[in-house]
Amino acid sequence: MRVHVADHPLIAHKLTYLRDKRTDTPTFRRLADELVTLLAYEATREVRVSPFEIETPVAPTTGIHLSTPKPLVVPILRAGLGMLDGMMRMLPTAEVGFLGMVRNEETLEAHTYANRLPDDLSNRQCYALDPMLATGGTLAAAVHFLAERGAHDITAITLLSAPEGIALLEEELKDLEPPVTLVTGAIDERLNEHGYIVPGLGDAGDRLYGVI
Repeated sequence: MRVHVADHPLIAHKLTYLRDKRTDTPTFRRLADELVTLLAYEATREVRVSPFEIETPVAPTTGIHLSTPKPLVVPILRAGLGMLDGMMRMLPTAEVGFLGMVRNEETLEAHTYANRLPDDLSNRQCYALDPMLATGGTLAAAVHFLAERGAHDITAITLLSAPEGIALLEEELKDLEPPVTLVTGAIDERLNEHGYIVPGLGDAGDRLYGVI
């Protein structure tokens, strides 16, 4: 697995305000949306493209457009939904699938409770969206789910990651056939005894949508 930390002053700036407990929900949503757009720029550097013939007002030329099949963007419910608009701003012609996963707070294992994905993902580039890579169980399960359906390559995009989560992903995915890339805004210090990232930003889902 390749890990890319998007080291950019604007990303660090927006993360600072996302972390601040005084940031209200509307502001948190806006900042998360803006941050994902910046991360999406980094994550799509290897998106597949094909030559495309056009005519400018001056002369014919060859440009590029996204190859077929189109990329598939997969937010992991529910918090991943808060990243969808920012990602689609960069890939407006991509298709969208949904994967519902929940973490057992006692065992910290992830379980799939819903999916709206094509049965066959052969030759598809997939982008999985999950704000926090904490223990790593949820994202590892999601990547395996996509790989089992034939995904050609998988890029996971997170706002923050913990070293423990990255280590688990590397272990769980080491024998996986499709290449996997993690693009993240920052790698934090550690996890606490409850499996939350330190210093982190709290529960991303709760801060995006309110406590349910």
